[in-house]
Amino acid sequence: MQYDFTSILDRVGKDAIALEPEAAMRANPVPIREGFTPIPMWVADMNFATVPTVQEAIIRRAQHPAFGYFNTRKEYYDAIIRWQETRNGVTGLTAEHIGYENGVLGGVVSALNVFCSKGDKVLVHSPTYIGFTGSLTNNGYHIVHSPLKQDENGVWRMDYADMEEKLRKEKIHAAILCSPHNPCGRVWERWELERAMELYRKYAVYVVSDEIWSDLILGNHKHIPTQSVSEDARMRTVALYAPSKTFNLAGLVGSYHIIYNSWIRERVEKESSLCHYNDQNVLSMHALIGAYQPEGYQWLDELREVLTQHVDYACDFIRDHFPGVQVSKPEGTYMLFLDCTQWCADHGKTIDGLLAAGFEVGVLWQDGRPFHGPCAIRMNLALPQVLLEEAFQRLDRYVFHPQK
Repeated sequence: MQYDFTSILDRVGKDAIALEPEAAMRANPVPIREGFTPIPMWVADMNFATVPTVQEAIIRRAQHPAFGYFNTRKEYYDAIIRWQETRNGVTGLTAEHIGYENGVLGGVVSALNVFCSKGDKVLVHSPTYIGFTGSLTNNGYHIVHSPLKQDENGVWRMDYADMEEKLRKEKIHAAILCSPHNPCGRVWERWELERAMELYRKYAVYVVSDEIWSDLILGNHKHIPTQSVSEDARMRTVALYAPSKTFNLAGLVGSYHIIYNSWIRERVEKESSLCHYNDQNVLSMHALIGAYQPEGYQWLDELREVLTQHVDYACDFIRDHFPGVQVSKPEGTYMLFLDCTQWCADHGKTIDGLLAAGFEVGVLWQDGRPFHGPCAIRMNLALPQVLLEEAFQRLDRYVFHPQK
C-alpha cells in the first residue's frame, strides 16, 4: 500500500475526545486499571492520519496571512461533482444543487423544518443513530421507530409492512433514511431503496437521506444514492454528505447537501441561514478540495481494503471466542453493533457490567442503548491492526473469559 494505516497515531494532547474515558462513558465513568493504555473504539472518528493532500491544501492556504470574508471556490463544487460522479455514478449534478451545511445533523433539522411543523412525527429506523434522536427531540419532533429486522442470514432489513402501517396510522409525512445505516452497517440494495421510496411516494412522505458513510463501503458492496433510484426519489429527497467520516475531518466542520427540487432547495437554504452561523470555513473548504484529489481516491480505496480486513477479523474473532454475542457483519462504515443479550443472560451479567469490564482494561467501547439496542455495544474498528488485535485479546482474556 502507498499510504500508512499501520502506525499508531499519537493523539495525546491533540484535543481528541476519543481518548477520554469520561466522555465515552458519561453515565458511569470507570477508571482504567494501572498498566492498561486506552484503546479508542467508541466515537466515530478514525485513528488514522488523513490523506496528505488535506494537510497540504490547508497549509498552502494558511501561508497567506489574511483570513477575511470569502466566496466558495468553483474548485469546491467541481471537486464534489467529480467525486459524486466517479464514486457513486451520479450524473446531472451541478453547483446549483449543492449547498453548504455546518454538519449533517444541522442539515437534517433544516430539511425537517421545511417538511414538518413542530410536534410532527418523523419515521426513523431503529436501531437509531444517537444524533438523530437528540436533534429531532431537541427541535420538537416526535420519532416513530420502525425496527429493522434480521433475516435468516442475520442481514438487517427494512420492515416495509411496519413502515406502511406507521406512515398510514400516524399520518407521517417526513422520514429519515440512513444510507449506509448507522449503527447496523447495512448498505441498502437498489431494490430495497426503490421499495422504500415507493412507499414514501404513496404516502406523500418527504425524505432526508443521511449518506455521510457512503464512501466507506466494505468488500464488493456498492452504495446506491437514494436520489438515483427514480425521478420521484430525486425530487422528494434531501441528501446529505460530508468528507468528515471518510477523511477524518470532523474537527474542521463542514458538510453539504444535494437537492434537485428547487422548491425544497430554496426553503432548506433559508432554514439553514436562520441561525446566522451556517457559514463555510475557508480552511474546511480547502480541506475538501484537498481530500477530493486523485490521491484521495487512492487513499480511500486502500482504507476500504483495511477496514474490510478489520471487520472480517473482528467478526471472526467474536464468532470463535465470544459465544452468546451476536453481530451482523457490516457492509459499510467501520462500526460494529454487538448484541450481548444472550451472553449477559448466560453469565448473569448486566450490560453496564460488561461495558465497565472493558473500560477497566482500556477498551473504550460505546453503550449501544442510546442507539436503541437494549443490550448492545457499539465498536469502532478504524484503528491500526495492532491495536485492534490488542483490544480483542484484552476482551478475550479479561472480559469475556476472565478465568483464563
